[in-house]
Amino acid sequence: MRFLTPEFEPKLVTTIREGYSAQGFVRDALAGVVVGIVAFPLAIAFAIASGVRPEQGLYTAIIAGFAISLFGGSRVQIGGPTGAFVVLIAAVVGEFGYQGLAVATLMAGCFLVIMAIARLGDVIRFMPYPVIVGFTSGIAVIIATAEIGDALGLEIADLPSDFLAKLTAYADNIHTVNPAAAGIFVGTVAIIQLWPRIASRVPGPMVALVATTAIVHVFGLNVDTIHSRFGDVPSSFPSFRLLEVDWSQIPDLVSPAITIALLAAIESLLSAVVADGLIGGRHRSNAELLAQGIANVASPLFGGIPATGAIARTATNVRNGGRTPIAGIVHSATLLCILVVAGKWASLIPMATMAGILVVVAYNMSEWHVFLRLLRGPRSDVLVLLATFFLTVVIDLTVAIQVGVVLASLLFMRRMAEVTEVKPIRDIVDYDKVDLVETDTLDVPDEVEIFEINGSFCFGAASKFTETLLASPGAPLVVILRMRHVLAIDATGLHALEEVADRLKRRGAHLLLSGLHAQPLIALERSGTIARIGEDRLFANFADAASYARRLVEDKRSGVRT
Repeated sequence: MRFLTPEFEPKLVTTIREGYSAQGFVRDALAGVVVGIVAFPLAIAFAIASGVRPEQGLYTAIIAGFAISLFGGSRVQIGGPTGAFVVLIAAVVGEFGYQGLAVATLMAGCFLVIMAIARLGDVIRFMPYPVIVGFTSGIAVIIATAEIGDALGLEIADLPSDFLAKLTAYADNIHTVNPAAAGIFVGTVAIIQLWPRIASRVPGPMVALVATTAIVHVFGLNVDTIHSRFGDVPSSFPSFRLLEVDWSQIPDLVSPAITIALLAAIESLLSAVVADGLIGGRHRSNAELLAQGIANVASPLFGGIPATGAIARTATNVRNGGRTPIAGIVHSATLLCILVVAGKWASLIPMATMAGILVVVAYNMSEWHVFLRLLRGPRSDVLVLLATFFLTVVIDLTVAIQVGVVLASLLFMRRMAEVTEVKPIRDIVDYDKVDLVETDTLDVPDEVEIFEINGSFCFGAASKFTETLLASPGAPLVVILRMRHVLAIDATGLHALEEVADRLKRRGAHLLLSGLHAQPLIALERSGTIARIGEDRLFANFADAASYARRLVEDKRSGVRT
């Protein structure tokens, strides 16, 4: 079984096998309780911002968080709903309703399991950094913008989903500002930001939530609450239920499901890398993808939404002493206890408080200092960053990621083509003789042209190679292509070699290759290019190629057919 291999072994199993002490359990349990308290207001806030009911965020943190800790490849990863999903979830719910979101989440979970089986855990890390920063910053802007209405208590009957239309709606209704709501919002942000200076171990968001809720109800302030918007919050364990699938929607849900899967993979593996740096450990990327897949299959079956690894909550876990997946499991149990014991009181929370919590989350995830630093980087990276950012904000997250990745790939290929050099070598005596021997000091006949490629011989550089060779003046009898500095070649490079060899052959000339490394040689062999060029035209070093070229020229001069 593939899942029994070490790369898929959950870190929980590793922890137990290595030996787990009572002291370690106490440490993990305390950390798990703290993280559970931190996660409570965040889970509710992310659910509300996503357009679903408050308790669905809690269900996600409980069910998915438990699965991620149970099966995950990181010792300290904390899973649950995150800000990265807010925009996407809101769009899917708006178009397909919660049932459509549930099906898309389950499909995304299946995609994540397939990605794990295909060992794509390491590949996901190659997502261009400007793309990640661009869509993360864009999501932060959208989250913060979406909370302006609740933060100011604006009376807007139907808030548009489009970014620009939303700003217009705020401007048109600015006269309906509720001073009490604005005060609660400012107070929430202030408490969250200042509380760590007073008591760092007590979560600021929970303090802000309790304090502002108490103020609203003690003084009878006229502000919207979770109850006035959503009704009562259930205080019971989420129940299992099979999904009602509208099969006609499946084709339309494939794209959102793929985006959810990619976001979950990227976010969770980034969080796992951050966690590795905090504890000096090393996560198992494919085991983590598998756990994310299982979590996102399970979450909608209990009324939840998409989940992934949460960087902030994972860091909180580490800072409070969590060192094994037991802390994540205790975090889920803590949330369940809070839901059952105090769930009914959650409906009293002011919407302005939720807005304050989300604005702080948006500010923290915006990474504005990283964004500004990238603006001083290479122009190609700046283009990718800005394109991804503006497409995320103005158009759509799915489009932004697709365009960002494609644009980054194209610019990377252009950059590789630019650094790949194809140059003719006219005077062999004056050229660097790293792989030459004494016989190479002999004159090379005029009928022999020598070219060298420096860099990867991929499709970005293939056209440059063809143009350089075919633009060479004269009609050489032999062309020697030195490939000692070519470490990689792709199908387009192979095709370019074959095309040049065919053109030379049609005019009675020969192409010789020297100094091939392992990857190009294997690629030539597997593609059949060696057979088309001729196995006798490949040489281990330039000396042998030059000697063979001289023989070809001598045979031509003497009238011997080659």
